[in-house]
Amino acid sequence: MRNLPKDFIMGGATAAYQAEGATMEGGKGPVAWDEFLIEKGRYTAEPASDFYHQFPIDLELCEKFKIDSIRMSIAWSRIFPNGFGEVNQEGVDYYHSVFAECRKRNVMPFVTIHHFDTPKTLFDNGDFLNRENVEHFVNFAKFCFEEFTEVHYWSTFNEIYPVATNQYLTGAFPPEIQFDLKKTVTCLHNMMWAHARAVNIFKENNYEGEIGVVHSLEPKYPASDSPEDLHAAMLDDALSVKFLLDATYLGYYSNSTMDAITEILEANETSVEFDENDFIEMKKAATRNDYLGINNYHSHWVKEYKGESTLHYNTTGKKGTQVYKIKGIGERIKRDDLPKTDWDWIIYPEGLYDLLVRIKQDYPNYNKIYITENGMGYKDHFEEGIIMDEPRIDYLRGYFNSISRAIEDGVNVKGYFIWSLMDVFSWVNGYNKRYGLFYVDFETQKRYPKESAYWYKLVSETKTII
Repeated sequence: MRNLPKDFIMGGATAAYQAEGATMEGGKGPVAWDEFLIEKGRYTAEPASDFYHQFPIDLELCEKFKIDSIRMSIAWSRIFPNGFGEVNQEGVDYYHSVFAECRKRNVMPFVTIHHFDTPKTLFDNGDFLNRENVEHFVNFAKFCFEEFTEVHYWSTFNEIYPVATNQYLTGAFPPEIQFDLKKTVTCLHNMMWAHARAVNIFKENNYEGEIGVVHSLEPKYPASDSPEDLHAAMLDDALSVKFLLDATYLGYYSNSTMDAITEILEANETSVEFDENDFIEMKKAATRNDYLGINNYHSHWVKEYKGESTLHYNTTGKKGTQVYKIKGIGERIKRDDLPKTDWDWIIYPEGLYDLLVRIKQDYPNYNKIYITENGMGYKDHFEEGIIMDEPRIDYLRGYFNSISRAIEDGVNVKGYFIWSLMDVFSWVNGYNKRYGLFYVDFETQKRYPKESAYWYKLVSETKTII
């Protein structure tokens, strides 16, 4: 059995739109998801996990099960219903009450400023493709830093890469644009510039606490040793990993990264240009990140692909239906020799170990790392309040062992946040894909600890991976 450091944080992760419900309560303004989900007619984020009303119960469960931190976000439109302008005091008061309950239950909040929920007014005006909205984001971040002094740990963004790709490459998120690599890269850059500006404001105003960013990072491996597959994996990695980490820790894009991005864009008959002034802010911020949050669920194997872009996103849990072939990059292949979730996500803990060691080697100014999301989407079986989820425990055990190995090899990993604390609403899967330590009956909103919650509690108490 392996161990974790005695001061290793054991947390649970949530996000405002996926957990709070109350999408039209308390003066909250709309986000694009509200209208989008109604139009699709499959499900909505009402009531989600009703964290808006149930947070005292969820934080009491944290205390009872030795979950010492909660990762959560502040809904931008709950503070500024239109993204800017008049402040909604009811929303401000709500988050103060959540943080007071955190303090009462000895639970440390790790707070994300933007988690997929740009106010609809700004979203309809181009979201992060429109640089005016960067100004609104920075102003929102500054408001949060000054208002919520109870918060010590801040993250600017959750998953910049999925924001850009799901909106403009895969089309899984509104506005459902597919295969637009110019918009994808532009969005990535503008959000990294916005991150840098928020970090610099935080540091230059000497606010108390720490600040970082949460990236979704999924290792890319070549499907074979052929030069073509090696090159395809390099291209996929350059867009999804190196572009983000270069921006975060170098403050610019290395020549090798930009060569790859240029190749991808040219294959799609487009190009991008960045304002050189952006890199002034980005370079200043590159040495100011207190931590890196990593969301990691799976790894990919990539082979050469010369055709037109085509994909199918597995939203139903029907195994074997995922397809990902992107022109100018490559094809992510299936690995029949590795275990997968019902949503075709390959379970490969070794990938997280490889990623952690790579960051230490390639970006030595990373400072420290928190695993801010990791977990297993599973079709839990509910039997009279009993939920036995041994596959989830096996999944967690594998990833914790990889984290322990990385720490042993010198990577400064300080904590882990399981996705998710309780079952929550899923952006593209609705309610049948469950991740939580606590089962939520979405009709009654009653919580039930799963077998994994007891396992997680024991690991938290002993710091031993059992």
